[in-house]
Amino acid sequence: MNWLNTALVLGAAFLAVFLEAAFSGVRHLLGAQIDLLPPLMVYAALRTGTITVVLLAVCGGLWLDSLSANPLGVTVLPLFAIGLTLDLKRELILRDQAFAQFILGLAASAVAPLLRLLILLTMGHAPMLGWGTLWQLVVLSVGGAAATPACFALFGWLDRALVHRGAVQPSFRADREIRRGKG
Repeated sequence: MNWLNTALVLGAAFLAVFLEAAFSGVRHLLGAQIDLLPPLMVYAALRTGTITVVLLAVCGGLWLDSLSANPLGVTVLPLFAIGLTLDLKRELILRDQAFAQFILGLAASAVAPLLRLLILLTMGHAPMLGWGTLWQLVVLSVGGAAATPACFALFGWLDRALVHRGAVQPSFRADREIRRGKG
């Protein structure tokens, strides 16, 4: 695990939560605010370690809940469940394929609000539910699905730009002696 990658993921989560709370143009245009934490969790689960997944779930969830109408801590468990599930099945997932990233982002962005809703209902809260809820779920899912390959591309570019790669030693050396015949 690279500490720089963890710092970049947590910084992106902080920035995403801040931008979601500060700018409401997307919310007014589409009727729902796109949540960028599930796409970040998909990236963190497939490209970083378990520690980054836990840090993103706890910090990102608490940051989002502190700036929203959610009770504090409601977002942590859905993010952690998504991240841990993907982290455990990381070897079976085609994480380098854009289509797989899109589908994983779609699933994560659909499951996160549904788990949040289930937790709120279990806690005795009465959120407003109606046909608009279905539209918001569609906007959240499609927006998160579109943002997931963008997260992979952005963090891939940052990784290439900021992380030093060691020199690769070729298998052929010019000073190698080749012995032929019986010797």
